[in-house]
Amino acid sequence: MRRKKDRPRETNPDKTALTRRDFLKGAGVTVSGGLLVGSKAADAAPAPPEAGVVGPGAVPVTLRVNGKVHKLKLEPRVTLLDALREHLDITGSKEVCDRAVCGSCTVMMDRKPVYACTVLALEAEGHEVTTIEGLAADGKLTPVMAAFVRHDAQQCGFCTPGFVMACTALLERNPDPSLEEIEKGLGGNLCRCGTYWGIRHAVLDVAKGMKGGAYGKV
Repeated sequence: MRRKKDRPRETNPDKTALTRRDFLKGAGVTVSGGLLVGSKAADAAPAPPEAGVVGPGAVPVTLRVNGKVHKLKLEPRVTLLDALREHLDITGSKEVCDRAVCGSCTVMMDRKPVYACTVLALEAEGHEVTTIEGLAADGKLTPVMAAFVRHDAQQCGFCTPGFVMACTALLERNPDPSLEEIEKGLGGNLCRCGTYWGIRHAVLDVAKGMKGGAYGKV
């Protein structure tokens, strides 16, 4: 039986070219390592400069909340929610799941809705934080708040501040949303009492008033 002649071993004269073996090795590192990139280009990239380290003890933190500046000393691990509730006695934002699931802690940071339970107080420095207390000027209900009352959009009330914040932010970026857009836009907030019908129609009511010129701001 004739024996096949051994093939010459493949060579790769261009050492910088990405071979199939390199690709597979890189893919394996990417899948298993998440943020790791298994490529020669990544290996050659310069290392990022070391970030400054703060803590573990309390450090100075300046927060601007509802137009007022507050100077605090907080451990770096303190969340914005805990800073508001425990250190500033601003308790409208509720701590419920503490896992960025229910939305009861929703506040606005630079007019964008965020979960206060997953934002560190340090991360909020240099930003304008607005809570439910900062929406109503001189104790007067905003159009969104008044619509919640008209449409019976609250029961136990624990989720209500987060929903009011989320609805306000939604209407600021989309003044004329459809029912489907409202559903999608409020998907990050949960109501255990099931007042979704009232909440969605409260938003539609306010949008209608804005369109007709009845409301200046939400």
